Amino acid sequence: MHGRTYRHADGIRNRRTTLKIQWDAMIRVMHEQHTFSDMFVKFLLARSIRTQADLVDQLFNSSEKRLARILLLMAEFGKPGEPETLIPRISQETLAEMVGTTRSRVSFFMNRFRKLGFLEYNGRIRVHKSLLNVILHDHLSDRPDLSRTSGRTK
Repeated sequence: MHGRTYRHADGIRNRRTTLKIQWDAMIRVMHEQHTFSDMFVKFLLARSIRTQADLVDQLFNSSEKRLARILLLMAEFGKPGEPETLIPRISQETLAEMVGTTRSRVSFFMNRFRKLGFLEYNGRIRVHKSLLNVILHDHLSDRPDLSRTSGRTK
């Protein structure tokens, strides 16, 4: 076993322990331990679905929508229970890497989201439920005074 630090798409750093398991041992455990097998298959399916969603997002959405999606994921909107609207501290540089754009574009979009009332930030970011409208209904294009600057950026 060896410890490594990973950064997930949600921007949170987790300390994980990596365990190398022999192929034969894994097959045996999958057959013998049904609870583990169910949990492992659920994990693989969830990871596959998330990877596909990330790919579609990268291919078909503007960087503005990708940023909105990442902020919503970090705030855990769409998961059961009350979302955590105050997300962990994260730099605009890191957000830019996650979105696939520049820090200056992230800064522009963050200021825009703040002016539209979608979020607040002063050190930490508080995401408002109204940011969902950017993803679900493309409400930014409904605002003629702002839609001129919402050109598709990759």
